[in-house]
Amino acid sequence: MDIVKWLARAAISTTEWEASFGGYQPHPAAVISDEQFGKVFDELSDRLRDSTPFFHPRYAGQMTRAPHPAAVVGYVAAMLLNQNNHDLAGGPATTQMEHEVVGDLAAMFAMPAHIGHLTSSGTIANLEALFIARQTHPDRGVAFSADAHFTHERMCALLGMTAYPVPTDTHGAIDLAAVEKLLRTGAVGTIVLTAGTTGVGAIDPIADALPLKERYGVRLHVDAAYGGFFALLSDDDGNALEWDPAPWRAIRACDSVVVDPHKHGLQPYGCGAVLFADPAVARHYRHDSPYTRMFSGGPAHLGEITLECSRAGAAAAALWTTLRLLPLRRDGLGALLASTRRAALRFARRVEESSALTLYQQPSLDIVTYFPSAARTVSEVDAVSGRMLTDGMSRDPTDSIFLSTLRVEAAGFGGRGHRLDADAPSGRILRSALMKPEHELCADDLVARIAALAPPVARADGRVPR
Repeated sequence: MDIVKWLARAAISTTEWEASFGGYQPHPAAVISDEQFGKVFDELSDRLRDSTPFFHPRYAGQMTRAPHPAAVVGYVAAMLLNQNNHDLAGGPATTQMEHEVVGDLAAMFAMPAHIGHLTSSGTIANLEALFIARQTHPDRGVAFSADAHFTHERMCALLGMTAYPVPTDTHGAIDLAAVEKLLRTGAVGTIVLTAGTTGVGAIDPIADALPLKERYGVRLHVDAAYGGFFALLSDDDGNALEWDPAPWRAIRACDSVVVDPHKHGLQPYGCGAVLFADPAVARHYRHDSPYTRMFSGGPAHLGEITLECSRAGAAAAALWTTLRLLPLRRDGLGALLASTRRAALRFARRVEESSALTLYQQPSLDIVTYFPSAARTVSEVDAVSGRMLTDGMSRDPTDSIFLSTLRVEAAGFGGRGHRLDADAPSGRILRSALMKPEHELCADDLVARIAALAPPVARADGRVPR
């Protein structure tokens, strides 16, 4: 699609809508000439060139990508009207759109009943889930994987809840035996299960955790901020994509789930979402707001079920526009998720075939972790990985490559079968989030470029090939 054409149409549509209310005299203090703005815009454009090319397939680093052009146009069209989805009067159109897209997200997880809303980030969405956990299970703590996002420990501190980090297995998933040991003490009221850790993309055994909910009366919250949209592939038998769809099928039986449309949902920052299985949790949000129309008894006022007050209606419009084109189905947005999974599998196979790189662990989603094979100690892995990261980014823009690093414990290497001298407690390895469908088309080239950044591996006779 021609984004320039449709952004212009968005501006024209807004101008026509404004004209329908009749003209008015602008205040002289608010008038800016094109000449004045042109100078500022030129400076803005120049400064924005110092940005990271998230859009390009050679960006294979952090968990981010450029938003879909449809999302950008939808966002701008609503932003020009400055919609606020806290109150129905602040954004009648975008409030309805938000109800619709939240319903779509709930259907993606096959939640039979739900209440939920969009948020400004996954962090805020998880905060809301833990807030409800505190209200429903007062004086009880929260257990989560030691590899879960740091937001959970931070939000527990904010809410005055005790945090219980739980060890992980050799794949980076939470150890449910350790969780149950904690549950027997009665100190824990909520278990956070992660569907796609931000480090290695590990998936906690959500289905296996369901009996704990019944046995101990705890809440199960799923942090699917990163991996949530892979639920679109939950009807897969697991063979083609080499994965287990059971965790996504189990989400519907949990108490709450968080997902970030600004990751695999193709949205601009910031757009998170939180969904609760029990609509009755709305009672915990009750408050008095004398200047807004709240608690009408109907579904219209999203401010009744959010901790945030002002929220951009533009985020709802952007997601609504995108999902009209790429619906939450296997043959819609799911086709893009399948391509990123295939990209990760292909990328991982090429790493395994490379003499310059070693796969840290098999990918569970579309995050691949690896390190330079020439390194023999944890400190060497750290130093060489850091150097490869810097060298790739410092190349000419037409040849640059963008990676990220992940700091892992020395024991993590041995637990995954890598024989390295643990001369340091931890070290950085390389990490690539292959979030763009184009990564499926260029996985071979990406690995070749990355391998070229790595030092050569010495032969059996100790000589280094030229």
